[in-house]
Amino acid sequence: MPATQKPMRYGHTEGHTDVCFDDSGSCIVTCGSDGDVRIWEDLDDDDPKSINVGEKAYSCALKSGKLVTAVSNNTIQVHTFPEGVPDGILTRFTTNANHVVFNSDGTKIAAGSGDFLVKVVDVMDCSQQKTFRGHEAPVLSLSFDPKDVFLASASCDGSVRVWQISDQTCAISWPLLQKVSDVINAKSICRLAWQPKSGKLLAVPVEKSVKLYRRETWNNQFDLSDNFISQTLNVVTWSPCGQYLAAGSINGSIIVWNVETKDCMERVKHDKGYAICGLAWHPTCGQIAYTDAEGNLGLLENVCNSNGKIPSSKVSSRVEKDYNDLFDGDDTSNASDFLNDNTVETPTFSKGIINDDEDDDIMLASGRPRQRSHFLEDDENSVDITMLKTGSSLLKEKEEDDQAESIYNLPLVTSQRPLYDGPMPTPRQKPFQSGSTPLHLTHRFMVWNSIGIIRCYNDEQDNAIDVEFHDTSIHHATHLSNTLNYTIADLSHEAILLACESTDELASKLHCLHFSSWDSSKEWIVDMPQNEDIEAICLGQGWAAAATSALLLRLFSVGGVQKEIFSLPGPVVSMAGHGEQLFIVFHRGTGFDGDQCLGVHLLQMGKKKQQILHGAPLPLTRKSYLVWVGFSAEGTPCFVDSEGIVRMLNRGLGNTWTPVCNTREHCKGKSDHYWVVGIHENPQQLRCIPCKGSRFPPTLPRPAVAVLSFQLPYCQVATEKGQMEEQFWRSVMFHNHLDYLAKNGYEYEENTKNQAIKEQQELLLKMLALSCKLEREFRCVELAELMTQNAVNLAIKYASRSRRLILAQRLSELAVEKAAELAATQVEEEEEEEEEGDFRKQLSAGYSNTPTEWSQPRLRNQVEEEAEDTGEADDTEETSEVPKHGQNPFSKSANFSDVPAVKSGAVTSSNAGRVNPFKVSANSKEPAISVNSGRSANILDNMNKSYKKSTALNRATNDEKSPVIKPLVPKPKSKQASAVSYFQKRTSQADKTEEVKEENPKNLSSETPTMCPQNTENQRPKSGFQMWLEENRSNILSDNPDFSDEADIIKEGMLRFRVLSSEERKAWTAKAKGGTASDGAEAKKRKHVADESEETEHQEEKAKDNLNLPKKQKPLDLSTNQKLSAFAFKQE
Repeated sequence: MPATQKPMRYGHTEGHTDVCFDDSGSCIVTCGSDGDVRIWEDLDDDDPKSINVGEKAYSCALKSGKLVTAVSNNTIQVHTFPEGVPDGILTRFTTNANHVVFNSDGTKIAAGSGDFLVKVVDVMDCSQQKTFRGHEAPVLSLSFDPKDVFLASASCDGSVRVWQISDQTCAISWPLLQKVSDVINAKSICRLAWQPKSGKLLAVPVEKSVKLYRRETWNNQFDLSDNFISQTLNVVTWSPCGQYLAAGSINGSIIVWNVETKDCMERVKHDKGYAICGLAWHPTCGQIAYTDAEGNLGLLENVCNSNGKIPSSKVSSRVEKDYNDLFDGDDTSNASDFLNDNTVETPTFSKGIINDDEDDDIMLASGRPRQRSHFLEDDENSVDITMLKTGSSLLKEKEEDDQAESIYNLPLVTSQRPLYDGPMPTPRQKPFQSGSTPLHLTHRFMVWNSIGIIRCYNDEQDNAIDVEFHDTSIHHATHLSNTLNYTIADLSHEAILLACESTDELASKLHCLHFSSWDSSKEWIVDMPQNEDIEAICLGQGWAAAATSALLLRLFSVGGVQKEIFSLPGPVVSMAGHGEQLFIVFHRGTGFDGDQCLGVHLLQMGKKKQQILHGAPLPLTRKSYLVWVGFSAEGTPCFVDSEGIVRMLNRGLGNTWTPVCNTREHCKGKSDHYWVVGIHENPQQLRCIPCKGSRFPPTLPRPAVAVLSFQLPYCQVATEKGQMEEQFWRSVMFHNHLDYLAKNGYEYEENTKNQAIKEQQELLLKMLALSCKLEREFRCVELAELMTQNAVNLAIKYASRSRRLILAQRLSELAVEKAAELAATQVEEEEEEEEEGDFRKQLSAGYSNTPTEWSQPRLRNQVEEEAEDTGEADDTEETSEVPKHGQNPFSKSANFSDVPAVKSGAVTSSNAGRVNPFKVSANSKEPAISVNSGRSANILDNMNKSYKKSTALNRATNDEKSPVIKPLVPKPKSKQASAVSYFQKRTSQADKTEEVKEENPKNLSSETPTMCPQNTENQRPKSGFQMWLEENRSNILSDNPDFSDEADIIKEGMLRFRVLSSEERKAWTAKAKGGTASDGAEAKKRKHVADESEETEHQEEKAKDNLNLPKKQKPLDLSTNQKLSAFAFKQE
């Protein structure tokens, strides 16, 4: 007897409507888009009880007197049943929850939301929550396994997943559905369902059939379909006995099958053909309640003419058959076969092997063919034969006899995974392009970076790509057709790079639009070889790179020339380019327990090609994956993982990775994320887009970019000490890029470096003062080791004024060591410079590291003299690396300000009564002797220009009233002179003419050191270059009237002087030597210098004796006190 279809009646306003029965089946419960839940005693109830739960109700579930609803305010609410009294909120999402279900005993609910999350919540204790992450689009529907082991979910990303509830891992994923961006665009809401009680089968409505998957093996056992079905199926539900399965379609068809025989038992058509969006089977009798998408409620009675009960005689015979079946075939294969199964691949967890072929593909998920046929093709005429096969009994009902179920379960449990119970491999992350949103979206970002944005539109109206530049002066916005279906893109100042996957007819292509090209042909396309797909691309300065599925990395010039090609150690994950740097992330192995196992290559693509990182492991947070890879605007590699941790390459610590920000700390909700689009080191900014309830932003409305600050995860940052430590090391790390730029010959702002050093030294001095107050004197010395010499001088002063004489003594010894290191470094550099003797090299070094060298006359003199000695120049860039030799590695940044002063080689005192102990003599025969006087003369160097003016230079200014020359970028170059003058003063303290007043300590921020060019030039004979420059100065100025700075004139003069032939240069040199020999005044000056050099050696010996005093005498004796007072500048 066919089912009786009662007339439908109005239930709710137009929109999605859900339905369920209460536990006893005495009433029907519906919810709809009007926000009401209605309780119907039967279909004829004209006055149903109504409970308003919110603005809209998307789903409802009822069990054990608890009514749970998914409401439009993004919450899962509980009401008592049937009273309808609000009983609290179980959980919240950041967008609407689309489906909510109870487990079999009513203790837990599962809810899936539009923010891609699935949550399982304990009904009695809502703090007990588990979150399942992995879907890449809104969740459509859920179903609890009757045994509470698994949870099934369907999503708009096209996948149906089965999760293990215990550890929230994905057991299997099938790509069964069409990918869409949101629930409203989904063809089907895919209400899937587990077979009641045993949970042996999972029913999933896919297109016009219902796919049934076997528990544990996740094989597609068979499909149920019927010619009556003309449109996509929307929802399925099981009879309580598990023998029958009902499905509803989007055009109003309802079909009921007998699952054992695959026979279609009922076919019912909706009166008006509305989509069936809710199905519920009565718990005890053959009734099915259903709702449509227009808010109507209907009822089928006498479904299958039975309540699903099965005669006991059939049960007993089936028990015996089940027992025989379960110990037959490959279910009882020996241990070696099981080993083979697991050694191929772990079917449940490894890669989610998917059996998405036709139903006649009888392969296990593990990849091994069955030894025996457990089922035949899904064919209407094959039912009787299938019933004879061993597998058919697995589809029969066993719930009526507990013994049967226990017999079924016993061998299954023993054969699940008997040999391996260790860590499970993690599915490998798929390749992605940084700054892109998921591929299945119809409107998506292909890339968003610091240059611009590329959007892709792929809908029914248009398939196009829009390119927009942040700075329209680079290029105007561009609209491109997307006929080849490009999926990957990158954007740089020079070009747009696109790539598409291969199809049956076309190869994978790399397409470049070189808009900065000066010729008229601005596009080129390269086809990849057969069966090789491009998986990641990136652009650099003058080059492009593509990583392919053949584990190859192909390099191209930006004009389309194929360049180098090399193999990658594993499948690529993502790539990024910046200038001459190429950053590649790949799978270097298989991760376990949710961890990805990634490696990284960092290559330098300039003229000197080299590999910086050789496949080193990429450190990710536990159980996370990579979401962004790129460079800071200054060229430092960075990456972000799914837990929101931003890590940056620390070049100052052996190319290690340091976490610099945790974006999750800035998120308000658990489901909120920040989508990174760019990183800047100066100023320190993390540019990203806040995404509420999502991992990525929509294309419309245009997302707003937020700026986050960086913070290194140091301990106790709430305390003053921890805060200053974090600030100091963050400053050091975020200015490492300046050393990298200098080393590689790039230009950068010198005052940026000076400002960073000033900031770091201030922090060190504050930490030292704090440690002093806490009486941590050993810690003070540790901090002083990180300081520059000038900061150490201030530390000595602070210690002596704080009456910590032992600390002051320790710091003075440290200052002596630093002076010796500095002098030793200077000797090495002088030797290198004398050997090289290169105009252009000096120029390059000066302008990449210390622009002020060329603006200071005494430095010019030294360069000119060296040029005379060597007489030739080579074009190299190595000098920019010199400052790093011989330095303390932990104070690399801090000491940087001292180094250029040493590098100058010839630092002079402005006072005519003193001689320069570091002076390089004209014949360069005795550089070591003149330098030695500086080894002990460096204790009280003046502070960095940001702190203090050079006392020696100030003396010179006061005495000589000479003109002041501002350097290009203010930077002191006379530290040695200051130190020398201090020691000369100490060794002859009786000579009152040597004394000067202590500088006012308030002048710490003085930034413009003064020069005395008249005296410094008179101390040396003129070089050939100087004489040539004097004669040709007018020509240079007439050719370049805009030159107002001495440095520019010298630079231009050097370029012109170098162009002269070697004979002309020698002639000028000889002329200079001849002129100076006949110059009586100069000869007299030389003699005066020679006389004073002997006096200086005598003073140096005295200074050394004084330095040895603290080691021989008690700390509190008179000479030590004098020494400490001198260190503290108590000279008034």
